[in-house]
Amino acid sequence: MADITKEQVLETLKTVRGPDLEHNIVELGMVSDVFISDAKVYFSITVPADRAKELEPMRLAAERVIKDMPGVKGALVALTADKKAGAPTPRPAPAQPHAHSHSHAPAPQQQPRAAKIGVPGIGAIIAVASGKGGVGKSTTAVNLALGLLANGLRVGILDADIYGPSMPRLLKISGRPTQIDGRIINPMENYGLKVMSMGFLVEEETAMIWRGPMVQSALLQMLREVAWGELDVLVVDMPPGTGDAQLTMAQQVPLAGAVIVSTPQDLALIDARKGLNMFRKVEVPVLGIVENMSYFIAPDTGARYDIFGHGGARKEAERIGVPFLGEVPLTMGIRETSDAGTPLVASDPGGVVAGIYRDIAAKVWAQVGNTPQRAAPSIVFE
Repeated sequence: MADITKEQVLETLKTVRGPDLEHNIVELGMVSDVFISDAKVYFSITVPADRAKELEPMRLAAERVIKDMPGVKGALVALTADKKAGAPTPRPAPAQPHAHSHSHAPAPQQQPRAAKIGVPGIGAIIAVASGKGGVGKSTTAVNLALGLLANGLRVGILDADIYGPSMPRLLKISGRPTQIDGRIINPMENYGLKVMSMGFLVEEETAMIWRGPMVQSALLQMLREVAWGELDVLVVDMPPGTGDAQLTMAQQVPLAGAVIVSTPQDLALIDARKGLNMFRKVEVPVLGIVENMSYFIAPDTGARYDIFGHGGARKEAERIGVPFLGEVPLTMGIRETSDAGTPLVASDPGGVVAGIYRDIAAKVWAQVGNTPQRAAPSIVFE
């Protein structure tokens, strides 16, 4: 059977009426870029944020007509409040011009901030972030999650790096997740962790070229339409930097806090400050800083070398008044176990480095307990 095309998907979506009940969602410019991989179709529908709940039947209708297309194995469809590039934006009628009227015009009223929607069954959501790539953030996120698990908590991990998902490799998980009733996804699992990643849904070599609304759509659906069950904590491995994915998680998800991963070098610390500032601006507590690759331990002698400098992250944490969570050394064991998909906390639980991660996990969890949590409404999947 021939591959499904974007044109076929859009033509099918023209059968779904928009909120005005006169035009379809394609004509109204509500459909994002369509992405197709492995006979699965991914897209989002742009709606006003305050109407998202009442327009859920429209999303379900769009998802249903696509799933009913011959050759389609599944569909990932979500509502988003972000406009896609190039989509027409409805504008109110222009006001009548008046000379110098701008000097007397009242300031536009600020839109009320949308409530952050929680995930039923999940006690706390923690983001692990970094200002730049290459600092070992994903390895830290995995071992932090395993440290929380070793400390007696029920833990899941969400790989929020849409463009470069690493959890399948780091946790040695392959295959595709199953679905419940064609909509809710069962998370994958290894080492006692429940795991979800875009890497389970698309081929490893697939180039993801999504714009902001599609990233937001995929992230929120992986978060909210996964059967996580009862978890004490969900660790979110954020992509590096301060882009669409980070803002989506920070602005729309009730994060208990963020852990910033940095290396001792000044450059990495400068980038880490960007991540710190972003979370502060969107009122997400910073639970602390981890200094990764803090020092090198020679495999033959066990001698310690501060080849990247040392203590930069600790000083930065003291300077800005956030907790310093710990120093993780650079060892051959961390690199080898990460590459092999056998993280140190699971493969060598009695080792020194595993103990460091468990200690960091304990400090993070203590910080979560000391951080006032904002109540978030629960959502119900029909």
